[in-house]
Amino acid sequence: MRYREVIHAPLWLLAIVYFFMLSLVISIWAALGNNAALVTLAIVTSALIWIYFATALKIEVADQELRVGNAHLNLSFIGDCNDLDNEAIRRIRTRDADPQAFLAIRFWRPKGIQIMVNDTRDATPYWLISTNRGSELIQAIKN
Repeated sequence: MRYREVIHAPLWLLAIVYFFMLSLVISIWAALGNNAALVTLAIVTSALIWIYFATALKIEVADQELRVGNAHLNLSFIGDCNDLDNEAIRRIRTRDADPQAFLAIRFWRPKGIQIMVNDTRDATPYWLISTNRGSELIQAIKN
């Protein structure tokens, strides 16, 4: 494996989600008592842990293939790769977006890369991927 990155949700975002869930626990405690609140607290905590791992974005370059989540693309079909800063990725995912593009973006990551797809059988013009190490990912794809 030449490159591997896993992007998880930041702690501040998980804290906000957990505080919203705790308001549900408090409501259940007020209506139904301690036992129901403890069960709900266990369920809410388990749900938050599941959310943390389910929203993780896995990016891998290995065996002549780029894998992002469940999607994969052979490296021979990759054209130009552009390292994008916050302003460029915001423009490409909003105003200049192509509805056929593959998006693997996380709103809490300000950087990313755009990978052009050179496959006549594929209608996807490009992949837009959130990453913290754009230049390293591009280097792994090109080697």
